[in-house]
Amino acid sequence: MSEIRLEKIDDYRWLVPLGAVEGMNVPGLIYADDRSVSRVSADRGPEQVANVACLPGIVERSLAMPDIHWGYGFPIGGVAATDPEAGGVISPGGVGYDINCGVRLVRTDLTLDDVQPRIEALTESLFSKIPCGVGSSSGFKLSRREQESLLSAGASWAVKRGYGSDSDVQLTEGGGRMEGADPSGVSGTAME
Repeated sequence: MSEIRLEKIDDYRWLVPLGAVEGMNVPGLIYADDRSVSRVSADRGPEQVANVACLPGIVERSLAMPDIHWGYGFPIGGVAATDPEAGGVISPGGVGYDINCGVRLVRTDLTLDDVQPRIEALTESLFSKIPCGVGSSSGFKLSRREQESLLSAGASWAVKRGYGSDSDVQLTEGGGRMEGADPSGVSGTAME
């Protein structure tokens, strides 16, 4: 249970006040409704939001989305921006340890001035070119045996079926699989 007292701002925002942990540079902000804030508080995620607020060069707030839960350094669902000119850092925990949590870090030489006038077109292009999951209405279905094969082989399973490239496997932590993965430990409900 988190010992941090969250302050309700409105129906969907909760403040982690500056000073909740020593060394905070900015306050934290958690997006959650009344029903889910008790789940959020039962976890130690709010402490991680406060710890992220201690990062050098952090800008404005340490944020957490409604799916917040305990992670490695950052809470899963945590977000932070840092300013390199103010000593900001890139935190591996913010990029994602939870099977990279769908997050990738890509460095470009683009500046805000380059991107700002094209933000709508850029966003549309990213959404059209980057897979965002199959969704509940997808025709993509796997048998139990295929799921077990996927769980054992990891990213290479997807590449062999045309859902990625060899570089995806090479650039993913652990080659996109966990050594010794045992699909028999995954419940039927999780497989569904």
